[in-house]
Amino acid sequence: MEQYEPDHPTRRSLLRAGTGGALALGGLGTLSACGIPAAKKSEAVTSEDHSAKEKAVNFSNWTEYMDVDDSEKHHPTLDAFRKRTGITVKYTEDINDNNDFFGKIKPQLAAGQDTGRDLICVTDWLAARLIRFGWVQKLDPSNLPHAYANLSDQFRSPDWDPGRAYSYPWTGISTVIAYNKKALDGVEVKSVSDLLDKPELKGRVGFLSEMRDSVGMTLLDMGKDPTKFTDDDFDAAIARLQKGVDKGQIRRFTGNDYTSDLTKGDLAACLAWAGDVVQLQADSPDVDFIIPDSGYLTSTDNLLVPNKARHKTNAERLIDYYYEPEPAAELAAYINYVCPVDGVKPYLAKIDKDAADNPLIIPDKEMAAKSHAFRSLGSKEESAYEDKFSKVTGA
Repeated sequence: MEQYEPDHPTRRSLLRAGTGGALALGGLGTLSACGIPAAKKSEAVTSEDHSAKEKAVNFSNWTEYMDVDDSEKHHPTLDAFRKRTGITVKYTEDINDNNDFFGKIKPQLAAGQDTGRDLICVTDWLAARLIRFGWVQKLDPSNLPHAYANLSDQFRSPDWDPGRAYSYPWTGISTVIAYNKKALDGVEVKSVSDLLDKPELKGRVGFLSEMRDSVGMTLLDMGKDPTKFTDDDFDAAIARLQKGVDKGQIRRFTGNDYTSDLTKGDLAACLAWAGDVVQLQADSPDVDFIIPDSGYLTSTDNLLVPNKARHKTNAERLIDYYYEPEPAAELAAYINYVCPVDGVKPYLAKIDKDAADNPLIIPDKEMAAKSHAFRSLGSKEESAYEDKFSKVTGA
């Protein structure tokens, strides 16, 4: 288990700040401001697949989102894939922010050109947008036998890609309530309502700067379904958060920096990303978490094949490889987020028993049943919701 330095953000929290917080910081307007025209759905783009002759895959991913050896120069699972298949993976950590990455690839995709990438990993809301625009290729199930068989039930059919025709999850990202036992000093926290309403916690509560996480968890606490909520439901959740700000209950809305505040006890309790909690617990015995009875929010980072990719079949073989239990376990042991692959636990236990027994990495049936997704949004709706949320957070 990776060690955590309390005065610095964790590797995973830095990553998650990029995946989740992009819209809150830039919003949809950022792209237009850069002079990139509004996207339109393209016509069907046919791609010639060079996989048979060119044993290569160009894979773009987030920083620190792949297992590495002690030298930090090699990726053991990618090396094993190359030895088995003869396919060399050019692995590039060039995704730091969903919106920035979208800005990079949008001109080529809009023009029906090759992005130079065969496989990309983006968060669910951006995956939904790329599918909606017709900019990614439908996957061939015959190349994905392990993925089809081993994908966990909770990730099988998001509303933006029913049946996973275009995408498979790389990881799940769960939002939970984390707390510092010493800072709570006997105060019980079991729900978002406790965070917002208990006077003993005034000024010592944190929410996340990612709209979907903070609003989604608030909606669940209100008895609303994040997959089906209305504009009125959203506004009611925003009003609850605004009240928490106005009365000084919420200390602040945070990105990755809640980790040090929680460890030091400046935050007694907060919304948190599960992968961070796993790492914090390694060095901070006072940090723990709860799953509210109302449930919790799970998002995903997803693998997709862009239009005009030269090596679609090779990319599909790589996706399928990470749905085999052994490489999936090696990956999960390194990145500490929810593994979307069924059957991984006994393999992960051989590498790290604590990780295998941690429901934040391998959810049990009870925890999986409490998982909820935030419904996909249209462009206008997304922009309006982010605007309302930014007024609450002061962004």
